Amino acid sequence: MTKSQQSYPSDLNDTQWRILEQYLPRVQPKGPGGAPRKYSWRAILNGINYVESNGCSWRAMPHDLPPWESVYGYLRQWRLNGTWEAINAAMAPEVRVAAGRNPQPSAAILDSQSVKTSEGGMARGYDAGKKVPGRKRHLVVDTLGLVLMVVVTGANVQDVAGARKVLQALFDRIKKSKYSRWCRLKLIWADGSYRGQLIATVKSDFGWVLEIVNKLAGQDGFKPLPHRWVVERTFGWLTRSRRLSRDFERLPETAEVFIYIAMIRLMTKRLARAQSS
Repeated sequence: MTKSQQSYPSDLNDTQWRILEQYLPRVQPKGPGGAPRKYSWRAILNGINYVESNGCSWRAMPHDLPPWESVYGYLRQWRLNGTWEAINAAMAPEVRVAAGRNPQPSAAILDSQSVKTSEGGMARGYDAGKKVPGRKRHLVVDTLGLVLMVVVTGANVQDVAGARKVLQALFDRIKKSKYSRWCRLKLIWADGSYRGQLIATVKSDFGWVLEIVNKLAGQDGFKPLPHRWVVERTFGWLTRSRRLSRDFERLPETAEVFIYIAMIRLMTKRLARAQSS
């Protein structure tokens, strides 16, 4: 499939597919229910990308894509076995190298975003500060804005509590990765909502420095602040995906998966552009 033969804008073109193919599971001859796999990885991913990009329900997928049950089955299976997070973690160093950076970041940015949810679902709450009923996305991104780790909670979870969860998850993943002995991460920037005891906790538990970036003196209204603007841009990237314009998922773990999927699409496009330049 060349670019001109793509059925939908969200479909992978040949260059993007060649890049993404190398990160997919190598041995998985059967489908989610144990039956022989009927559809190619590329077709399955095109179906997932269609839902992520257009924000439609699973049953509203076009009929020229694989059946929604098969597409959703792989999305769920790869959520349960950690494939989506693993693909995101494997691609990020390649994108950094293509941008002329070290594969592993030495600094990161921490922040959260409260989003409304659709009716129903688990782990929902009310963010009294931002007056948002729904869920909260806790993100750690590198200085390019690439997502290192995401944890989704109810919107009523305080930023400090969410920060502990997402930083612990990032720390645990780094310890298990092949980069654990060469981890360069030392500094994490965050806004004033993370000040207090969390600074000492991050230092003692993870060995990282949590540095608070305060608002500018006399600041009135929104202004981009040093380092913090990077994660705000990432939130902007995510909400370009209609599936992420609000939280439609029943499970917070599925909401996390769609964030990884959006970032995987973004990184695939960047690597494809780097190859063609």
